[in-house]
Amino acid sequence: MERGQRHWHSRAARWLASLALLWALVEAAAHKSDLGSDASSALINHSSLLLHRLQGLLQNGNSSDATLRVRTANSDEVKVIHAHQLLLALQSDVFEGLLLNRSVVTLQEAADCAALFDKFIRYFYCGEISVHLNQAVTLHRLASKYHVSALQRGVAEYMKTHLASESTQGHVVGWYHYAMRVADKSLQESCLQYLAWNLSTVMGSSEWVTVSDDLMVSLLQRSDLVLQCELELFSAVEEWVSKNNPDVPVIEKVLRSIRYAMISPSQLFQIQKESAVLASYHRSVEDLLFQAYQFHSTSPLHFAKYFDVNCSMFVPRNYLSSSWGSQWIINNPARDDRSLSFQTQLGPSNHDSSKKVTWNAIFSPRWLPVSLRPAYSESASGGAQTNRLEDGKPRLVVSSAMSGLDFAGVTFQKTVLVGVRRQQGKVFVKHVYTVHQSTDEATGFLAHADLQKRTSEYLIDNSLHLHIVIKPMYHSLIKGK
Repeated sequence: MERGQRHWHSRAARWLASLALLWALVEAAAHKSDLGSDASSALINHSSLLLHRLQGLLQNGNSSDATLRVRTANSDEVKVIHAHQLLLALQSDVFEGLLLNRSVVTLQEAADCAALFDKFIRYFYCGEISVHLNQAVTLHRLASKYHVSALQRGVAEYMKTHLASESTQGHVVGWYHYAMRVADKSLQESCLQYLAWNLSTVMGSSEWVTVSDDLMVSLLQRSDLVLQCELELFSAVEEWVSKNNPDVPVIEKVLRSIRYAMISPSQLFQIQKESAVLASYHRSVEDLLFQAYQFHSTSPLHFAKYFDVNCSMFVPRNYLSSSWGSQWIINNPARDDRSLSFQTQLGPSNHDSSKKVTWNAIFSPRWLPVSLRPAYSESASGGAQTNRLEDGKPRLVVSSAMSGLDFAGVTFQKTVLVGVRRQQGKVFVKHVYTVHQSTDEATGFLAHADLQKRTSEYLIDNSLHLHIVIKPMYHSLIKGK
C-alpha cells in the first residue's frame, strides 16, 4: 500500500510541475492574444525571461521528473542529467516512449555524442544551439536518433551553408559520407556539387585521401568538374590509388574514368613512362589510350566518321587552363558595361591545338529587355529613366568574334564560374551558369545578385570574379563502312 501511495505522489508531483510550466507558457501567449487591434494596445514580451527560467530548471534540476544517465562504451563514467518529461516529450517522441511509466533512463551513446549531450538537451529548453564545423555531424546524429526534426533540419541547413568554411582537416568529404549513411539526398547532392566545383582545392588538401571508393567513382563520372586540366586529375587519382590501395575492380573503374583524349600526346607518353599505377594496370586502359592517340593523330571530322565522339571520353570538363578560357575580374561591377576578348584552341584534339578562336564577352550590370526600356524623348524625365535602368538585371553575353570561320563538326558549350571568398581569403566557386547556344547569353546570370552592395556575397573587395570556360564539343558524322 505504501509503495502505491509513493507512486501516486510521484505522478502527482510530475503532473503539478507540468501544469505549472504549461500555465507559464499560456500566460506568456495570452499577453499577445489579448492585444487585439486597438491602437492603444501594447505588447508586453517576457519571452526572454521565460526562456531564462526554463534554462534555470535544467541547470538547477528544479522539479525534475526525469533522470537521463548517459554512458559510453568501454568507460565507467556516467553523465547524469536531471530533466523534465514534458519538455523532452514535446519535441521527441523517442524520449516520450522511453520515459513512459519510468523516470530514470540509461542511454548508450558514442563518445562524441556523450560529450555534446548536455548541449543537445539544453536545446529542448531554449530552442537554440550553437554549432561548430566539428560538431555538426554529431548534433545531426543526435537529432536524428531522438526524432528532433526541427534541429535535424536546422543542422542540415547549417552544413549546406558552411561547405566553404575554412577548416584545418577539411570537412566536406566527411559530411558527404555521413549524408550517404543517413540517406540525406539533399545534403549529399550539396556536398557533391561543392566538391565538383572546387575539385582542384580538394585534391590539394588532406581530405582527398579520405574520399571513399563510391565518391571517387561519382566524381569522375561528372563533366562539370572544375580543375586546371585532365592531367591534374590523373595525378590526383594516382595519389589516391597509391595511398588507399582499393580493390582491383575499383582501380580499373577509376582509371577508365579518366578522359585520356583530353590529355595531349606528349603528356600521355610521359604518364605511360612515369606512372607506376598506370604501368601496373596498363591492360585495363590500353584500349582507351590507343583510342586517345588515334583521336589526336587525325582530323576530328575524319575521326568522327568511325568513332562515337559523343561519349564522355571526348567531352571536356570545366578546365581552368588558359587554353580553355579566361579569368575575368571586374572591379566596381555596378558602375558600367565592360567587355573582354580572349582566345581558346579550336578543340581538344592535337590536330586542332594550333587553331585559335577569338571570343568577345560583354557584361552589363543593369540590362533591360526592349519592352521595359524607357522611351527616351524630350518630355521624358531623366530621373524616371534612371529609376527604370536601376531595375535592370546583370547580363553576360559570350560570342565568337570569328563568325566567318568554318566550325563544321564542332559546337561550343560556354560556362561561367562565379567565385566567392572563403574565410582565409581563398576563392571558391559557388555559382555556375551555362551560356545558351542559340543566344550566347548566360541563363539567369546573377539574377538575385545586388551588385550595388559592397557586402554582396557575389563580390570580393567590390570586384566580381568570373572565369569563362569554353568547351568544344565534336559531333559524330555518318560512319564509314
